Amino acid sequence: MTLPEFREKLRTPTAQKLLRYSMASVVAVAVSNVCLLVFVGLVRMGAVLASTLATTIAAVPSYEMNRKWAWGKSGKSHLMREVLPFWGLALLGWICSTAAVYLMEQYAKHHHFSHLAKTFWVGFVYLSAFGILWVGKFIIFNKVMFVHRHHDERTGAEAA
Repeated sequence: MTLPEFREKLRTPTAQKLLRYSMASVVAVAVSNVCLLVFVGLVRMGAVLASTLATTIAAVPSYEMNRKWAWGKSGKSHLMREVLPFWGLALLGWICSTAAVYLMEQYAKHHHFSHLAKTFWVGFVYLSAFGILWVGKFIIFNKVMFVHRHHDERTGAEAA
């Protein structure tokens, strides 16, 4: 692929959505990490509760940025098509990353990893779990949740 062809691909609507989705993800990661550090470091909250709250708090700006900025949706959010699926995906991400980190930590303990090695692999598994989900979420957001519908859903009387 030549440089002009690559630039042209970057101008496609999907590439632009992917770029904005990526930027919204950066914001969500920053918000969740700051919250986690405050909850664990200053408030001295347990890690699982702190992680849960941090993930929940970061999901709010993530939803708004993705819906309005990345996919250009306006107006009221649709509970069944947008809000509940988004929170379901946030919950899935939390469950998957927590399970992956827990399993890696147990594996590291069982195999007597050094603290540095355990820390590295736990971090790697955490990012990998969210990375895999990140790709899946983009596909779901782009093809299912934030799809621009070119016609309004009709009521039974209008459709008749």
